Amino acid sequence: MADTVKNRFTGGAGYAPLTEQSIGGFLESSPQVSNVLGGRSQDWSVREVGDGNLNLVFIVKGPTGGVCLKQALPYVRLVGESWPLPIDRAHFEHEALKAEAAVVPNLVPEIYFFDKIRAAIVMELLEPHIILRKGLIQGIRYPKLADDIATFAAQTLFSTSDLALPAGRKRDQQSMFSLNIELCRITEELVFTDPYRVAELSRWTKPQLDDIAAEFRVDAHLKIAVQELKWMFLSRGEALLHGDLHTGSIMVTSEQTRVIDPEFAFYGPMGFDLGAFMANLLLSYYSQEGHATPDDDRKDYRRWLLDTLETFWRSFESKFLELWRIPRTGDAFVPGLFEDEGGRRALEAYRFTFVARLLQDSIGFAGAKIARRILGLAHVEDMESIGDSDCRARCERRALNLARQLMLGRNSITSIAAVRQLAETCGEGDL
Repeated sequence: MADTVKNRFTGGAGYAPLTEQSIGGFLESSPQVSNVLGGRSQDWSVREVGDGNLNLVFIVKGPTGGVCLKQALPYVRLVGESWPLPIDRAHFEHEALKAEAAVVPNLVPEIYFFDKIRAAIVMELLEPHIILRKGLIQGIRYPKLADDIATFAAQTLFSTSDLALPAGRKRDQQSMFSLNIELCRITEELVFTDPYRVAELSRWTKPQLDDIAAEFRVDAHLKIAVQELKWMFLSRGEALLHGDLHTGSIMVTSEQTRVIDPEFAFYGPMGFDLGAFMANLLLSYYSQEGHATPDDDRKDYRRWLLDTLETFWRSFESKFLELWRIPRTGDAFVPGLFEDEGGRRALEAYRFTFVARLLQDSIGFAGAKIARRILGLAHVEDMESIGDSDCRARCERRALNLARQLMLGRNSITSIAAVRQLAETCGEGDL
């Protein structure tokens, strides 16, 4: 038992972090990868490009193509070896990617090879895609983004829920992903706990935000609201979540969208994924003052971001409801119970009640995800790249004001239009 636990963190015999020098020999063991790259390892170029918080990421190019290799490290890269982390998170990421590819193959990268011992996934090289967050910082518009992420969310959440799956199959899946314990614990601490207490690793723009950071730590009503959200995160295994659906986990061109990095995958409340995406659009919205230039005040772009927020939710709602209306095999809301006219009307009314509750869940989680990116350990480039600390703090304060209102008032917000109006109100003046 002790060796099993140790191997989850260290990989045991056979695991070692890959390097630019060792990758060629490793990839030659996969005929599919070799076929994609062409030639032999001496013909391949390797570049380490990882800029995330957890993993090594390499780009490998050969005469006929390229691949992306992602390897889990046995610690949190952002912090160092003092924070150990199990490498078997790569297994959960691989399983999540397979589940996503089963329903939205055009919205995730193709997987070529997975080595469980080395905790390495080799996948499609997405070019000329860029990380969505970087595109939003540059003020680039993506006309297909809202509908693509709505499709991704509706399909992945519905298809892994009791609405679509027989109960036994869903429990099997839920049991497997329940072992992704340490990644869930990171979320539980960094999202729902640390911003509301004195925490060693938390940080914020000082001294400008010292006052509001202190307010978040002493506001009992706010802490109750966020702990209610944490309770939902801990106890509601509604569907298989991506678990980290922010704008750094999405790669885009003007024509294509790909969702990557589901290593935080687990069965949880649907609103957590939806709220994560909404939160990052809102963080981008509030950051735009810091990226404005004399030639572009970013006001039109800010409107586009809120348009995207509204379109995303409305498209998700429509797609999710449509999936629920077609024949399915899930054990929840068995269609045979609602075959007469009155039953059909009652079920249709409940579907709208369900998505209305889902919006309120998403709103609350969005607030929590905004707050953690400003008052916690891991911040976002949208804000961090603003060089003027006073301007950055001004943007962050507006976002925090919205976050607080979303968490405290989520049960009284009944439409995505109301979220937009609240975001606009919080974005006015120096709050």
